[in-house]
Amino acid sequence: MGTMRSAFARTVAAAAVVAAGASLSLGGSATAAGAAATIHGCPSGAVCLYPNGSWANDKPTYIFYSYGVHKIYNQVGTKRIYNHQTGGATARNCYDAAGNNCGGYQKADTYADYDYTPYNSIRLVK
Repeated sequence: MGTMRSAFARTVAAAAVVAAGASLSLGGSATAAGAAATIHGCPSGAVCLYPNGSWANDKPTYIFYSYGVHKIYNQVGTKRIYNHQTGGATARNCYDAAGNNCGGYQKADTYADYDYTPYNSIRLVK
């Protein structure tokens, strides 16, 4: 009888481990699904500037979340900009810190590599 109880206890313990593992797995999936909105380290709804003309191991130098002008300092050479905003919002590279005298429109969900030496701000526009 003792052998039967201990086999039953092991079965219950194994079932508990499997159930706990399934719960952890579901939690992990939920986390992974939430992280899916982030692409190359850039959260959904943001514009990201990377330190060179690559994804830089998914580590942007700047992450901008709000519409308006964002000053950038000491950005020399080629950088990658990724517009991961939603709703068709655009990003523009501007020559002055006030967000005037801006270049073309970077459409949502696109990226490009630019020489940022002449730019002093990025303007996010809806």
